[in-house]
Amino acid sequence: MNVDSMRKIDRRVGIPLCYLMSIIIWVSTKIRFIKKKSPDLSRALFIELSEMGSAIIVDPAMRRLRKDGGTELFFAIFEDNYKSLEILQTVPEQNVFKMRSSGLVVLAIDVIKFMFWCRKKKINTVIDLELFSRFTALLCALSGARSRIGYASHHDEGLYRGNLINFPVRYNSHVHVSVNFMSLVNTTLGMHDNPYATTAVKPEDLILTKAEINEAEVDEVKRKIKELYPIWKGEKLVLLNVNASDLLPQRRWMPENFAVVARHLLAEFDDVLLVGTGAPKEREYVQNVVDMVDDVRFVNSAGVFKFEELVSLYSISELMLTNDSGPAHFASVTALKVFVIFGPETPDLYLPLGNAEPFFLGLPCSPCVSAFNHRKTSCTTRPCITGISPDWIKGRLVEYLKEGK
Repeated sequence: MNVDSMRKIDRRVGIPLCYLMSIIIWVSTKIRFIKKKSPDLSRALFIELSEMGSAIIVDPAMRRLRKDGGTELFFAIFEDNYKSLEILQTVPEQNVFKMRSSGLVVLAIDVIKFMFWCRKKKINTVIDLELFSRFTALLCALSGARSRIGYASHHDEGLYRGNLINFPVRYNSHVHVSVNFMSLVNTTLGMHDNPYATTAVKPEDLILTKAEINEAEVDEVKRKIKELYPIWKGEKLVLLNVNASDLLPQRRWMPENFAVVARHLLAEFDDVLLVGTGAPKEREYVQNVVDMVDDVRFVNSAGVFKFEELVSLYSISELMLTNDSGPAHFASVTALKVFVIFGPETPDLYLPLGNAEPFFLGLPCSPCVSAFNHRKTSCTTRPCITGISPDWIKGRLVEYLKEGK
């Protein structure tokens, strides 16, 4: 299913279903005389279906819950996004429910499987990381968990999803999403008993664990680079991630601008090799940029490296220039310097937790997508992206490559 279809279903079907499910839960609670208790910390399920980057950003919060609560961690995510959880291996694969999203029928089947899976795993606490998704709120209710922690609009208007969350946390759109994730965990740990996350979150609480580098995989990455550029003798690797997911295509900086930056770097430095990165399905898009530059020192690696090899690639590279997308967050588990181009989103909320630096105009209309519009925008002119000058970016990259800071 495409993103717009998911949004429509979530709104038109999700709202009445959340209303009905809220009534069912209320009646069931009264009949069975169930009283609200503090969350059982023994087994907790995190739900984040659609965002691969968020599976990285939430890692410090998950580790906090495991450390302070002695909690066994579980996770539910769309099957296509599971690879992001493998990077840090905080949640073992046997504790992950992979949900398919290819169509309504298979999704409905997997919802039923999810209900049985939660009961088999004896899930007693669910933490919904999604920003006001009715579908994930329903999954929380269907899990059978007594404690359901998630975001609530509280006194804010709109974003109705019933009363399915019995430990609500007011979402704060003015702080980084990692702080919001940590607030969910702090509520789970009993640090505050009302929707306002009054427990301070310190910068040291959000330090991301670095991934372990496999030397055999590093050697394999180097071998593949030699295949792409046979005369490679250890020149600095500069990665260009020129695409972004279809979830929000407005995030894409123009291909011709990436080409301008690439040509400038190749003219300025004799000791760099530019590597265009991407998934197999992005190969043609990446090749378009490579063809614009038309230089043997700019190679197309889209589809060449396995997802498991990306961390090793990042570990031996000098820097990466990327649109605001998953790879920016995947790279944050290494020491790689990442320059991220922001447009309809904002680095105040979504800057990667690693060694990242944003390019962001901060126009009065930015960010135009948020939890409050389910990340949908009708802007087609995209001045927040088109206004970012190649001169600004190539100047900063040259400065970094020369000075290392």
